[in-house]
Amino acid sequence: MSNTTTVTPASSVKQGSKMAELLAKDPGAVKIPQVGDLIEGIVISLGKNEVYVDINGVTTGIVRGKEIHDESGDLDDIKIGDRAAATVIDVENEQGLLELSFRFAGHQKAWDNLEKIQSSGEVVEAQVIDANKGGLMIKVGNVVGFLPVSQLTTENYPRVEGGDKNKILAHLKNFAGQKMKVKIIDVHEEEEKMIVSEKAAWEEKQQEAMSVYKVGDTVSGKVTGVVDFGAFVEFGENLEGLVHISELAWQRIDDPREVIHVGDKVKAEIIAIENSKISLSLKKLVEDPWTNVAKKYKTGQTVTGKVLKVNTFGAFVELDKDIHGLAHISELSNNSDNDPSTVVVPGETYDFTVISIEPTEHRLGLSMLKKKSKEDKASATPSASDKSDNDVPANSEAKDSTPA
Repeated sequence: MSNTTTVTPASSVKQGSKMAELLAKDPGAVKIPQVGDLIEGIVISLGKNEVYVDINGVTTGIVRGKEIHDESGDLDDIKIGDRAAATVIDVENEQGLLELSFRFAGHQKAWDNLEKIQSSGEVVEAQVIDANKGGLMIKVGNVVGFLPVSQLTTENYPRVEGGDKNKILAHLKNFAGQKMKVKIIDVHEEEEKMIVSEKAAWEEKQQEAMSVYKVGDTVSGKVTGVVDFGAFVEFGENLEGLVHISELAWQRIDDPREVIHVGDKVKAEIIAIENSKISLSLKKLVEDPWTNVAKKYKTGQTVTGKVLKVNTFGAFVELDKDIHGLAHISELSNNSDNDPSTVVVPGETYDFTVISIEPTEHRLGLSMLKKKSKEDKASATPSASDKSDNDVPANSEAKDSTPA
């Protein structure tokens, strides 16, 4: 696109037009812009579907129809007397006027501006206009772009069980009409593609607030979300950290919702800070019950436990609120082909024998099999006299009584 005006040959101007008359009087006196040139003028008239622009007192241009739309937003509040930039799309229309376009000029300005914003890393405001299953349709200025689900903050991310796409869409639709602070992370004018990130804008703010915290600090906060893999806790100046399911408690947890709920007030220890991601732990602030497990349980001890869960390799058993053990399938039945669910039932209590304790690994092995004692094994072994009696053939007595 050219940014300068050039002298237009008289042959390119319609005969009998005002432009032709001017050129006839003095061919070198008037510089006429060509198609594609970006020019400036003064707005002299505003209509519903057309705008008239004076070009240096030499000629008049007209902008009409869809060409009035300006992506840059610079002309949203245009009024008579304002200077306006426009692109020439016809040197002389049927009215003898320059045919101009705000749309082309605005498009270029808008995308140039978006590239500058991306390069600077500036945080801008985006208006949410719609949603699909992949994210949000947004506008920055008058340019439409996209905010992928993965680029939402943890606060706005759709925490939907099982990843149900219809539920995710319903959640995203709630953002329509709202404004979000975002960073532009990808711009391609040729493809008219703009990708923005709410998370990137939030991370910049998060990093500033995080500067006062370090690993090992204890924080107080409120649970803002519970998902399959853990819980989100808000603390400090709108900071948010994740407590992974493995850091909620010392015992095994299958569903975080069983031990923690949205709105709960908790204390947690910061165990990791990576860029803007904060990892928290609740169990670090509670004494590890496995430290004293050897005082509670001994190998060979018979205990009563409640079966919590059964899977293909065995059963998880609760011995008390802190200590859980595992009864492997081979320790549930002498028949290794048995399905554990045919031997024990979740929620029921059974007697088990403690067969191993590994405090550092947080493991305790259990068995339902009755182990034979040495005395039992000895009594089950036939004596020599029993063996000799048993070795006598069943028909030996008949043979001895047979006459010679």
